[in-house]
Amino acid sequence: MEEATLTGVLPPVRHWPALDLTGTEFDPVLAELMAEGPVTRVQLPHGEGWAWLVTRYDDVRRVVNDPRFSREAVVGRQVTRLAPHFIPDRGAVGFLDPPHHTRLRSSVAAAFTAKGGERVRAKARRMLDELVDDLLRAGPPADLTAAVLGPFPIAVICELMGVPARDRHGMHVWTQLILSAAHGKEVSETAKREMSAYFADLIGLRENSSGEDVTSLLGAAVGRGEVTLEEAVGLAVLLQIGGEAVTSNSGQMFYLLLTRPELVRRLRAEPEIRPRAIDELLRYLPHRNAVGLCRIAVEDVEIAGVRVRAGDAVYVSYLAANRDPDVFPDPETVDFARSPNPHVAFGFGPHYCPGGMLARLEEELLMDALLDRVPGLRLAVAPDQVPFRKGALIRGPESLPVTW
Repeated sequence: MEEATLTGVLPPVRHWPALDLTGTEFDPVLAELMAEGPVTRVQLPHGEGWAWLVTRYDDVRRVVNDPRFSREAVVGRQVTRLAPHFIPDRGAVGFLDPPHHTRLRSSVAAAFTAKGGERVRAKARRMLDELVDDLLRAGPPADLTAAVLGPFPIAVICELMGVPARDRHGMHVWTQLILSAAHGKEVSETAKREMSAYFADLIGLRENSSGEDVTSLLGAAVGRGEVTLEEAVGLAVLLQIGGEAVTSNSGQMFYLLLTRPELVRRLRAEPEIRPRAIDELLRYLPHRNAVGLCRIAVEDVEIAGVRVRAGDAVYVSYLAANRDPDVFPDPETVDFARSPNPHVAFGFGPHYCPGGMLARLEEELLMDALLDRVPGLRLAVAPDQVPFRKGALIRGPESLPVTW
């Protein structure tokens, strides 16, 4: 394929449907694309045209760190994509390139440092203990998603953002409508506008704040003229929505563990390996459908012998990179002893997920609380009876029926 591409003959375009996959099954289309070569061409269910897909670990890290591949250049283009609707807000952090992207991210960096994480850790542990208390008091069977895995990340991200507890439920409803493809474009866009208006009010009230939560930091940055209110609101919406991804990720994580009792036995017997185990599970779990946000090549670039032309759309797959056998020997195996484990589950480069530290902290707290406080925890139904989300960008169980 590479030689043909360099002589001007393009590889075929592969249609990549939006599959509603269950469990922790790896997308079979992505597996085929990985086998076909490090750089292939794909057409996703929505948008126009085709895009390059980069799947090899080193190439993925190179593309996302290379200023010749621009997120800003996507704005105004109807690229081929997974989501049925795609109207990026101009100036939204996900579609900014450095230095503007760096300026906006730095306004909230203090909330996502180790110190910022420790600020919420003690409160997060208390909130989680209360949820587990309620779970045990109600007794089995239970839906682990409704009882713990859903409300816990909502409470933590709202705490970090500075959203009052009374508004958590509304935030959750908006997030679900924004992230789902099933309700249609209008419903999703209305939810996004309503969440944006909420944050505009909250940030506007905090322009002189010295608080350490995200909306206080953004309000202060707006007050100093470092970022605009529109930029601050766009970043707040992105962070709030991203905070709930932990529900789906932890749902997948516990689904995998509860279908592999030998892994749970080891985690209970050797609690010291849990942080390393979480990194391995983050590497292994296919947390999203297809691919995320696109980039546009702003000049001709060669990747793995393939000439990408200026103006071409390019996607990277972090899921594929995390299964690259040259970096992760025996990548289909969950290996809690894997070291080093330089996975890219939270991305890489300038757009590395700012909430990665917080998500890892939440997964550690969840693993400790549920494995230690609910020793008989197991699925209440057969693995193939666990319902998984349909039409969602982020994969995970809709509910997780358990008993103990």
